[in-house]
Amino acid sequence: MSEERPHGRRRVYLMRHAEVSYVDPVTRRLRDPRTVDLTAEGERQAEAARAALAATPLDRVVCSGLPRTRRTAGLVAAGRGLAVEDRPDLIEIRSGRLSDVPPERFDAEFVYGFEAAATPGARFAGGEAFAEFERRVVGALEALLAEPGWRDALVVAHEGVNRMALAWAAGAGLAGLGAFDQDMACINVVDFDVADGLIVRRLLRTVNLTPYDPTKNGLHLTALERLARTFRVLHPPAPATSEDGATP
Repeated sequence: MSEERPHGRRRVYLMRHAEVSYVDPVTRRLRDPRTVDLTAEGERQAEAARAALAATPLDRVVCSGLPRTRRTAGLVAAGRGLAVEDRPDLIEIRSGRLSDVPPERFDAEFVYGFEAAATPGARFAGGEAFAEFERRVVGALEALLAEPGWRDALVVAHEGVNRMALAWAAGAGLAGLGAFDQDMACINVVDFDVADGLIVRRLLRTVNLTPYDPTKNGLHLTALERLARTFRVLHPPAPATSEDGATP
């Protein structure tokens, strides 16, 4: 069954990039998160997303511009003849130096740091202010939705970015950031009713769907719990703050 779409309704297929490895297999040290690309498993995840979206119409393909989002977007949209567009304001929230976070505060500030995002002045693990993060992510999405000439867009971004987009779409803002986990290569479907360039309605249709494991049988950790396990096993010196930050 195919229903007629209401006038002015746009759909965003919001994905998190597929699996990467932040650890160099030779040196066993953390890689620069600005340059990591997909693992073989990540490519399989992206191919599963491509198959899930095979019958889905797309007019635009957008990513943050980092290699892991560009590669994911390219695999998912392969064969459609669509250029992958970079939107730097969709780059991940930036953390501070994790070595500066006291061990007893690591869980509160990094692993579950999104839960305190609505606290006045809150920053993610000593890095970017959540309020500023909200402004740039929401601003990027509002700008995209205001652009004419499209109805369906694939947007491939990051864990924190997608959390922010979903919390905004749900009307929860920063207070809702902690509720929206994002697994690797997950698909979210969000509809927006747009009239005269203004967003008048936001509808969550699908959240955190993983085509390679639809019922989450093998997925029990949050994205940041999983990443924190890597940090704790390696005990590496924390990398300097970058344009991308430490989170995926």
